Amino acid sequence: MRIVTFPRSLIAALGLLVAFVPARAQSEGDSLASSTVQGPDSTTVEHALELVEEVPLVDGHNDLPWQIREKAGGDLDSLDIAEPQPALHTDLDRLRQGRVGAQFFAAYVPSELIADGATRFALMQIDLIHRLVDRYPDTFVYATTVADIERAHDEGRIAALIGVEGGHAIEGSLDVLRALYDLGARYMTLTHWKSTAWADAATDRALHQGLTPFGEDVVREMNRLGMLIDLSHVSDSTMMDALRITEAPVIYSHSSARALAGHTRNVPDPILRAVAGNGGVVMVNFAPGFINEETRLHGERAHAVIDSLRTAFSGDSARVHQAFEGWREENPAPKATLSQVADHVDHIVAVAGIDHIGLGSDFDGIDEVPVGLEDVSRFPDLVAELLERGHSDEDIRKLAGENFLRVMREAEAVSGRLRTERAPYVGTISPDVPPEEETPAQ
Repeated sequence: MRIVTFPRSLIAALGLLVAFVPARAQSEGDSLASSTVQGPDSTTVEHALELVEEVPLVDGHNDLPWQIREKAGGDLDSLDIAEPQPALHTDLDRLRQGRVGAQFFAAYVPSELIADGATRFALMQIDLIHRLVDRYPDTFVYATTVADIERAHDEGRIAALIGVEGGHAIEGSLDVLRALYDLGARYMTLTHWKSTAWADAATDRALHQGLTPFGEDVVREMNRLGMLIDLSHVSDSTMMDALRITEAPVIYSHSSARALAGHTRNVPDPILRAVAGNGGVVMVNFAPGFINEETRLHGERAHAVIDSLRTAFSGDSARVHQAFEGWREENPAPKATLSQVADHVDHIVAVAGIDHIGLGSDFDGIDEVPVGLEDVSRFPDLVAELLERGHSDEDIRKLAGENFLRVMREAEAVSGRLRTERAPYVGTISPDVPPEEETPAQ
């Protein structure tokens, strides 16, 4: 059983991926879902299903491609999602059950590749997503535009889109940015867990206090291309710089409300209001540490315990592992719940407005899930919860997909205008992060 939730890149940065965290199995929380969470009545669930079939339900972030790379070396024969995949959050049958209408699959690039190999890995993951879509033509339609998403929905298939997770994927080259767009990427997360040579991340020291001039050019070129600017993972200063520069609405493909859970990856209220002014959308993340403040604090304590154990048992990973397992058994992490995810939806709506909310599950990129939201089949349960809280049918249609489609449509319109006004931006920079002694500490 996995008790402590560690974001995948933070695990790697701590050197824990192999030593401390076993491969994900179906958690006890999964089996608790039906027995400990009082679900909505059947009439509400049926109404929820009707609503999410009226519009494409858009999920802004799913890390299935990473799981296929990690578990099967990218071999779709070895990991066939046409078959049940209980160790994952995603397979074809559960996507159908969840009424998913448009799925952004993340071409995630580990931050460990920030100085070398990031573009190559991004290309590998984009290729994997194309192969995934081509393998299941009865289920998926490759999509790059709003028209593609709507066409897929009319055909009863799922629009599959590509989002590049981590701006280090372009290795400091606007030429690479354009190439990734041409290969189908329709958003790029400006950073991942570490700051780059041109943008500060939320979870790393501040190198630039936001965006550098080159980073500003990245935003402008993304506007010109029609690639959505994803501000999940970036620092508050980077968020504000991007919002100041962009001419198109931004997205947060998988972030929640910092007022309810103080993770630095979440969006603070002042910036939620700025996103509303920009016309953007915040797509709520389901990661328990981003949803439940007690879970987040427990994770911080776990990291401190690991650090102390590594100091105490330097070089003896077996003793560290044994001691940490004992601590985890005595200190189980609090569970996040579907109701708490709905709380984040309600908070973002209260601060930014109903036109600026969406869903970005982060399924298959998180190690633990909220009770009641165990996998991609459970989206209608969240919709039913929101209906029971008094959200209107119009609210649900906006949350499910209309808000995102509006943002993407506006980005396409901005691109159409800018392509007639601007030539492509040119220039490259070194992908290396400046030396620490020459940069301010966060």
